[in-house]
Amino acid sequence: MARLPRLTLAGYPHHIIQRGNNRQVIFVDRQDFETMLALLAENAQKFAVAIHAYVLMDNHFHLLATPATAEALPLMMQAVGRSYVRYFNQRHGRSGTLWEGRYRSTLIESERYLLACMVYIDLNPVRAGMVAQPGAWPWSSHAHCLGQRIDKLVTPHALYWALGNTPFAREAAYAALVQAGVGSGEQAALTDAALRGWALGDADFVAELQKKSLRRVTKTKPGRPKLAGKLPAN
Repeated sequence: MARLPRLTLAGYPHHIIQRGNNRQVIFVDRQDFETMLALLAENAQKFAVAIHAYVLMDNHFHLLATPATAEALPLMMQAVGRSYVRYFNQRHGRSGTLWEGRYRSTLIESERYLLACMVYIDLNPVRAGMVAQPGAWPWSSHAHCLGQRIDKLVTPHALYWALGNTPFAREAAYAALVQAGVGSGEQAALTDAALRGWALGDADFVAELQKKSLRRVTKTKPGRPKLAGKLPAN
């Protein structure tokens, strides 16, 4: 069965996951991490993609981003992916593919899932057992959201700004969200939606998206459709 095209719409936040082929390491050392961040910053600006949160792990990375056009996100990811593979292969004396196929992504409902997705991204290194606290992992947007450093890659979302009227209030409110964490059900929903490419949100959100896309935005229920007017069996 042919795979569905990615669901990408302008003006909506997208959760993106890109993995190394066979879960192989894609960032060996500090220079690799910094090179990826520089490529993301350059191409996010070039293609008009606002990155609200990110984390770079050893063998994959997550982004939470809003593209200004439907083409912006694919163009950014293509440019970043190709440039990084050339850099990585040349520096580490290897050849061939680096990525596990195409990147995975989905749209999420801002009011319901955006802040939860930011927290989910921040806590990725903790879940992986890399660090005890998210602030100990330097390759994420966590420190920026807590006011501990200025990260030019990050464009705060309006819902982050709405957490408080001052930087201190916003940072304290966000720190509390991170401390509370993400429930297992919400965590599974965020992961599954991104990997499968189905929109994540309530029924109204999904219906709104479907009006704007020729592609199905959620998985159809299994089974044959019911015939209109058919009487139930006795």
